[in-house]
Amino acid sequence: MTKWFLATLLALALIGGLTPMLRRIGLGRLPGDFRFVLRGREYNFPFASSLVLSAVASLIFYLMH
Repeated sequence: MTKWFLATLLALALIGGLTPMLRRIGLGRLPGDFRFVLRGREYNFPFASSLVLSAVASLIFYLMH
């Protein structure tokens, strides 16, 4: 369970850092992606985008195997 938790946190951190690039292709603005602006700072929680990217990665690895 700890491995899944760490993998989820890592995925969210990576997607959060890559948000400007991912917004150009439409990710980061899906229903389920939360964005908050608090005291002039923007916080992103891309839950739906991480699920989509996880499904794509799983499909790619499945097809490669």
